[in-house]
Amino acid sequence: MVVEQYGATTVQFAQAPPPLGTTVYQPVAVAAGAPTGTYVGQKVEELRGQLLQLQSVIGSNSDTLQGQRDRTAGNAEGYHALVANINSRLQIGTTPSNPILVNQWNQAQGQLDQINGDVGILNQLSNDIATNSSTAAYILESVRATYGLGGAVDEDHLQLAVLEDEVNKTVVSIDRLLNELSEDIRRQSSYVGRERSNLTTLSVAVKNGEMFGSSLQNRAFAAAPLTGGGAPAQLSSAASGRPLVVIRFDNPNVQYEEALYTAMSRALERRPSATFELVAVAPTKGSSGEIALASANSKRQAEQVLRSLTNMGLPTDRISLSATTSSSARSNEVHIYVR
Repeated sequence: MVVEQYGATTVQFAQAPPPLGTTVYQPVAVAAGAPTGTYVGQKVEELRGQLLQLQSVIGSNSDTLQGQRDRTAGNAEGYHALVANINSRLQIGTTPSNPILVNQWNQAQGQLDQINGDVGILNQLSNDIATNSSTAAYILESVRATYGLGGAVDEDHLQLAVLEDEVNKTVVSIDRLLNELSEDIRRQSSYVGRERSNLTTLSVAVKNGEMFGSSLQNRAFAAAPLTGGGAPAQLSSAASGRPLVVIRFDNPNVQYEEALYTAMSRALERRPSATFELVAVAPTKGSSGEIALASANSKRQAEQVLRSLTNMGLPTDRISLSATTSSSARSNEVHIYVR
């Protein structure tokens, strides 16, 4: 096998999980008021009680959130420890489909499933806190509407002003907590999706007993954007018409995936939007029957390479397949071109 590469690549799995928020809801002190004996005074007492009840609910939700943050952090720590153990073993070399690594991979997938479940719980908490926010807004509107009721004394309006300020502070606290939680959910969801793709690539590495890097799909999305509106630099293989990778199937067990991954990842670093063409090449030597058999085998081998690329995380809509024959080929080959 011949692989044209563009320099060394750094491999890394399981990027550090995004940080979780640290805001803890602190209830605003609600000042007690002396009864005034008026209808408005009774209304003020009622609204004060609603605010205290709401703060109790928010405090309970906040406590649940802190506990869930701790569980999410623990699940992420367990996941990263398992992935680190797998990568350490792969770096020094191991047997294909090592049962110890397979078991650790299954555990890592279970940990990632738990993190995904944590995101679902955070979503439910977000809905609950959004309900709290709506309730706080309703109390605030009720307080402001009470100013317009007749039969109030000065003390009623003084107590209303204090209560309005307390409700306003509560609204701000809820909004801050809700915004932080929404950001947690967004980051964690993106993290889980990225790590699922990386686990798919890691499963191929475990199967082959060889070290790969992170998912090719993640590499494409994580590449630096273009600057100055210019076009990306053209790869030499595309410019000259030479293939990026040539895989020669000249023996029954060709080990190509590690070198293939390295070449593809470097190509995506150079041109993140690149697409690729896989060409099945069959030799023209022999009888017409032998040529037809070689062509069928070369197509099957190209499909095998295609499966390898998709397992590494490269989307299928960025890969096309074609087939040809060559008088210079001595064995079946698969050529990969950057387009």
